[in-house]
Amino acid sequence: MSDDQTPGYDIPAVEEWLSSQLSSLVAPYVWTKLEGGHSNLTYRIDGADGAKSAVIRRPPMGELLPKAHDMGREWACISALWGRVPVAEPLAFCESPDVTGAHFYVMGLVDAKAMYGRADVEAWIPAENRVKAAESWIDALAALHSLDIDEIGLGDLGRRDGYIERQMKTWYRSWTSSVEAAEIDDQRIHDLYDALIAGMPEPGPTTVVHGDYGTHNVMFDADSTVAAVVDWEIATLGDPMADLGYAMNAWAEPGDPVIDKSEATSLAKGFPSRQHLIDRYATATGRDVSALPYYRAFNRFKLTCILHGVYARYRRGQKMIDPDELEEMRQRTFGLIESAAADAEHL
Repeated sequence: MSDDQTPGYDIPAVEEWLSSQLSSLVAPYVWTKLEGGHSNLTYRIDGADGAKSAVIRRPPMGELLPKAHDMGREWACISALWGRVPVAEPLAFCESPDVTGAHFYVMGLVDAKAMYGRADVEAWIPAENRVKAAESWIDALAALHSLDIDEIGLGDLGRRDGYIERQMKTWYRSWTSSVEAAEIDDQRIHDLYDALIAGMPEPGPTTVVHGDYGTHNVMFDADSTVAAVVDWEIATLGDPMADLGYAMNAWAEPGDPVIDKSEATSLAKGFPSRQHLIDRYATATGRDVSALPYYRAFNRFKLTCILHGVYARYRRGQKMIDPDELEEMRQRTFGLIESAAADAEHL
């Protein structure tokens, strides 16, 4: 049975199942919890002979929202993208929750590090390699958006049409339904919603979109190049420019009107500008990126609505939080409203 050190995993059952799937991974394993991976239960497992290591991943324990922590989606993505986009090697997927209470999958161990902030960059990526690292990061996104979804077998990963419109309506509903609990409403959000709906550009060809593409979900190897893109659980089919807009919002530059960015990865010395990466993406994909300000505004609107909803849930008492953190979250929401309003002026 699972224990305090490995919650969610029935170790004997999992090791027996894996032994039947992977002859190269010799049981019993050494299990080591990995940081990151959000709330999914992610462990490094080392074979008894030391010859093979892997990573195992399953959803958190307890009741989950529909479609949340979808291991099957992650497995489908890395299986289809292996050899085409930098991802961890897919090794085995368990469809039966009988083994350990949930679906889980195993992928190859990638000897690389994700960059969560400036300190990670300064510890891992030499200043002279940072242009190379940034270009490798945007090249991986361009490679993803250049794949034919039917050719790689991901044509049924999601709906092919109406991506932005559906997202807009979903997150606007979140805002309006959270207003009472949050006690925060602002006409500028309603105005931005109207502007985004009215000004929606004609989408380009549908591609796989990662949905959370940033340096926190990309692992850089010792040569400062992307070894693997990780966390595919919200990947779907959609407008690739939305992915690019999200990534460029995360690529903070000095003077950006966004709070809580002082330790952003991209503010480490030696990285290229946001425009350099946009131009490189455009050249690699052949796409017209002139509508990118719209997609950046869309992503700011979405993030504002997400944080507003989280804040409302805390205010309702659905989750416990320190009062100081709650006030910080409130101020971040107002800061994002300011940024979203600034975006609206450029549409």
